[in-house]
Amino acid sequence: MPGNSQRRNIRQVSKKTAVKGTGGKGKDTLKGRGKTLPADERPWHKGYSGTEKLPSKTAWKQDKERKAAAAEGRAPKIGKPGTKDTTWGRGNGGKGVPTKRTPAGRGGAPVRSGPRVAPGRKSLTPKDAPELLVGRNPVNEALRAHVPATALYVAQGIDIDERVNEIVRTAGDRGIPILEISRAELDRLTGGVLHQGIGIQVPPYAYETFEDMLAASIEHPEPLLVALDGVTDPRNLGAVIRSAAAFGAQGIFVPERRAAGITATAWRTSAGAAARLPVAQVTNMTRALKQAQSEGFVVVGLDADGETDLYQLEAAVGPLVVVVGSEGRGLGRLVGQTCDMRVSIPIVSEVESLNASVAAAVALAEVARRRAA
Repeated sequence: MPGNSQRRNIRQVSKKTAVKGTGGKGKDTLKGRGKTLPADERPWHKGYSGTEKLPSKTAWKQDKERKAAAAEGRAPKIGKPGTKDTTWGRGNGGKGVPTKRTPAGRGGAPVRSGPRVAPGRKSLTPKDAPELLVGRNPVNEALRAHVPATALYVAQGIDIDERVNEIVRTAGDRGIPILEISRAELDRLTGGVLHQGIGIQVPPYAYETFEDMLAASIEHPEPLLVALDGVTDPRNLGAVIRSAAAFGAQGIFVPERRAAGITATAWRTSAGAAARLPVAQVTNMTRALKQAQSEGFVVVGLDADGETDLYQLEAAVGPLVVVVGSEGRGLGRLVGQTCDMRVSIPIVSEVESLNASVAAAVALAEVARRRAA
């Protein structure tokens, strides 16, 4: 045969012809299968609640579910005979939470009731999680104050000095596990914070009650408390704690909400002073200040537009509460109205204001100077 017809594996393309049809016999395949039946109407599902005889595998699944529910003390995830208002499975995100069929809400979405998390599940909040306190001075001061610690982390190749020797010796005497890890691993645990090669794992900070702090301060020869009105930076909180401890304050109180708490950052910034100075959280700052006023304290708020000069503060020698405002907005309206007087710090240059922690340190230093004189 001429040409390439004798070549092996030749590829030949047939001439296109009309495609043979089905004569209308395949139109049924285009029809939908209808809605998906709920679990309690499918005999092969473990949630089936009908009256028909169950397949052996479905009956085994239901029996297994009843035994597991009885052991865990919960309702079994199977339908009850005669009811078709509860489904389990995909519609609930696979979490095993019952969802009742109710009329559709906005946009046609079904309105669901019941808990949004699986029963018995409790998320771990930051308050429940342990803190990693780092830095040689903070760790040393925490151990001196007998802060409960669960582990001591020491980086390999750390420069040994007197503080490190004291930390390791104190941890060994108290039976705290000492773990030697790489510096890279300690960097990962601390999130890149400067740790100086050492850190301890401590439980969440135990706040003092405001009533106990107030009573202890009244018994002191020179009562002095510091209040932080919405300071949100934990570094500012730690710096104020350090200044308050240095100038003789008996405690600090902060709001419970929308304010910084004692975290690992505040611990480190305080250079260990947080282990020696009590800190309290109050639900309502205005109410706490009024309670202090009823006990004989004079409440002064630091305000750049205050009518009283800090160097003319005659009330510094008596029972005093120094209120420091938040970064940016300063004192809140109600807190400012509650203060007995607003005190301004004289500034020589054209700087608008001072940082919250710096302003607190200047004011406390002036109070300590007047009391010493």
